[in-house]
Amino acid sequence: MGLGPRLDIRQTQALVMTPQLQQAIKLLALSNLELEAVIAEELAKNPLLEAQGGGEDESDGPDAAPVSQMDDSDSDESYDPPDDPGADELITGHDARDETPMDFDWQDQASETDSFTDLGGSGGGEGEAFDFDRLEYKAASLAEHLIDQLHGASGPVGEIARMIAELLDETGYLLVPVADIATGTGAPTALVEQGLVLVQSLDPAGVGARNLAECLALQAKAADRYDPAMARLIDNLDLLSKGRMNDLKRICGVDDEDLGDMIRELRAYDPKPGCQFARDGSEAVTPDVFVRRVGSGFAVELNNATLPRLIVNRRYYQELRSGPQDKASKAWLGDCLQTANWLIKALDQRARTIVKVVSEIVKTQQGFFESGAEALKPLTLRQVADAIEMHESTVSRVTSNKYLLCERGLFELKYFFGSGVASSDGEGEGASAEAVKSAIRDIIERETEILSDDAIAALLKQRGFDCARRTVVKYRESMGMGSSVQRRRQRKIAGLG
Repeated sequence: MGLGPRLDIRQTQALVMTPQLQQAIKLLALSNLELEAVIAEELAKNPLLEAQGGGEDESDGPDAAPVSQMDDSDSDESYDPPDDPGADELITGHDARDETPMDFDWQDQASETDSFTDLGGSGGGEGEAFDFDRLEYKAASLAEHLIDQLHGASGPVGEIARMIAELLDETGYLLVPVADIATGTGAPTALVEQGLVLVQSLDPAGVGARNLAECLALQAKAADRYDPAMARLIDNLDLLSKGRMNDLKRICGVDDEDLGDMIRELRAYDPKPGCQFARDGSEAVTPDVFVRRVGSGFAVELNNATLPRLIVNRRYYQELRSGPQDKASKAWLGDCLQTANWLIKALDQRARTIVKVVSEIVKTQQGFFESGAEALKPLTLRQVADAIEMHESTVSRVTSNKYLLCERGLFELKYFFGSGVASSDGEGEGASAEAVKSAIRDIIERETEILSDDAIAALLKQRGFDCARRTVVKYRESMGMGSSVQRRRQRKIAGLG
């Protein structure tokens, strides 16, 4: 059979994701703060889009659950979070009819309601000086704080000390060996040791240590508590962690009372003295959804405080359209109008989808909102998707990186999903893993005598959770709670300390 070119006609079907569909999927997965950035970008490049401020929804009726971000009468050209009914009061200025005299003493009047610090005065007569102690300087980092204290140190030792201060990790420990510092700088080891001693004498006590024992020893010396007994206790921290109190009393040469005092002293020390200068890497979380108790149920509302009201400026569009323009300009203007209208509709659809998903979550997990974590039920994305007749991937995007605020606190939407255990009577829907963890935590915190994992499993069964011992171990360890041996050891140390 010979080979040769030929033409064939085939008919196939394929799902093609248009750019707009891809953008809609992206919007659905964004949190409110991320969405705010996207809207700001669109406002910057689309002259037909306008933002008219934002405000929280103040609706208070029993039907407040499916709160929409759109006005249905204007759905093709506006994205309108409800305005703040108190906005007029917030921006109200001075009344022209105010009869307050021009020589009114505002400071004397304000002193009746404002604190002294707020007024900026120091309390006495007119000639008293400003309180400069209020402008207290605070170092931005541990290294900066230490170097500020080394301003009076000069010469090679001072230079080495400054270098060591910059080498400390965020907890205040020196993880680089002294020999490596000496090799890197070309300085004698003895000089590096002197620089380290200088750093270890600075505030806060304990910085510059190379291990936990040295850190505690430096703090004990600063508190004038580093006697021979304390030194031996610090040298045997491994025995303390194992709860071998009799061995420690023998090694330190003290009785129960003295050992208890020494342990209390150690507990007062900071094992990571540099952390007080560490930058807080956590970011503030803004809730995307509010759940409020309304009568015998709960209302679901979107947090519209961070989202502006979007509209299409039809007047500006008509002005541009009626002016002289070429074919490319007309195409660009039409594209801007189409993009603006599509964005407004996409934002409205996103809002409706989020409210629909969260409403189903609240309906399924109503026991949690009424009673707490122990009432959580096992829940999967598939269950929610089937209930609201949406695809599972849509529910996944809605619950990704979004947070819910209710009277019990702030929770990520993913918190309400998870596997669980069966009920002890074999009936009912069982309980979620979070509910079991909450019950285990409560049992351990309330125990008067240390309970084994088998005993905890038996108590859980009495509460309606059918858990095996290995399940108790898994959940206990995931919460960072020690075994019965570790808890017994900790209680023994606490009894002495």
